[in-house]
Amino acid sequence: MAQNTIAIVGRPNVGKSTLFNRLVGERKAIMDNESGVTRDRHYGHGNWTGKYFTVIDTGGYVRGSDDIFEGEIRKQVDLAINEADVILFMVDVDAGVTGLDQEFADVLRRSKKPIYIVANKADTHARGHLAGEFYALGFEGEIFPVSSQNGSGTGELLDAVVSHFKEEGIENPEAGIPRIAVIGRPNVGKSSFVNLLLGEDRNIVTDIAGTTRDSIHSHYKAFGKEFIIIDTAGLRKKSKVHEDIEFYSVLRSIRALEDSDICVMMLDATRGIEAQDMNIIGLADKNRKGLVILVNKWDLVEKETNTVRDMEKAILERIAPIAYPPIVFISVENKQRVHKAIETIIQVHENRSMKIPTSKLNDAMLKEIERYPPPSIKGKFVKIKYVTQLPTNTPTFAFFCNLPQYIKESYARFLENRLREHFGFEGVPVNLVFRKK
Repeated sequence: MAQNTIAIVGRPNVGKSTLFNRLVGERKAIMDNESGVTRDRHYGHGNWTGKYFTVIDTGGYVRGSDDIFEGEIRKQVDLAINEADVILFMVDVDAGVTGLDQEFADVLRRSKKPIYIVANKADTHARGHLAGEFYALGFEGEIFPVSSQNGSGTGELLDAVVSHFKEEGIENPEAGIPRIAVIGRPNVGKSSFVNLLLGEDRNIVTDIAGTTRDSIHSHYKAFGKEFIIIDTAGLRKKSKVHEDIEFYSVLRSIRALEDSDICVMMLDATRGIEAQDMNIIGLADKNRKGLVILVNKWDLVEKETNTVRDMEKAILERIAPIAYPPIVFISVENKQRVHKAIETIIQVHENRSMKIPTSKLNDAMLKEIERYPPPSIKGKFVKIKYVTQLPTNTPTFAFFCNLPQYIKESYARFLENRLREHFGFEGVPVNLVFRKK
């Protein structure tokens, strides 16, 4: 995490996520007129006058509501306040000072951090004058009237904020770090799994499907390696997505999958593999990502002698011809085989970046080709003379031959299987290209 950290806090629906998106320069957080859209802590990175910083968006702070997420959101807000170097307390000039603003001001006064009141929705000069009302909250220093929607006033605010940062900070603390996206249908245990790995309640967990809305990025270290682990919203069929918020959650999850290096696909052991699971696995394969399948809630399944083998076989049959992902049976609730899951994820990441020396590759593969050469087509014989690995993100192998156009898909599959036999590549899609020698 960058040293320079800003937390945006306040009651629901004052425009925190809009300001967050403006400070980080992209639409990372979901925005909607419905209150309570943001639930977890959400991180982004920005810069101002040569100072780089991390911004934390938080859920709306409330007390005494009927919202089942109220206590968990407050916990996430408290964590963000403790983590921040500067706190932006966001209020709404339209609503003026509310009882909830005053209550939250009492909470913030316990913090020793620099606190700026940001009076949002001050779209005009006249509306900006309304910000003076917020001096009643009792904080020292200037109040900043802004419009997070059109950006007015944010420059003056950032000038004040970055004055507290002694160092330049890090441009992007996530640059170059492998990214692991935890994906799957709603309520399969994605957030619980991420929280268990991180050793903290980083993401809100309930039995309600759709609790996670944004894709939540967290730093994670294991076995001396560093990763960005991304908890995503559950992916449901289009026909079952009715709310705008869920629609944008699904888009964020798909983008997280596309931006990741490894996809950890979580299944519910009590439901087995369903059509939507197959769609998500197909999407990960199409994007050529490393893939690990975790079958969660394994403690809830009645076991017989071959239960694991039968479930594994059923999964591989449903996702065929995709046959490369390792399958690990876990229980996040009982912490069963979670260590094994981490080891498998790390191994798949290493497999994805594995480079095979050309001499070793040719020694193994040319023997296989000699033993079982490509079938002749129209009386013409294909002769493969040389193999090399190309410098790409996903393992890609070029086979140089006299008639590349005559290589059939079935023979390409044979070569892929022999490659995997000799060199592994478990959990990783392998690309083969045939070029004219």
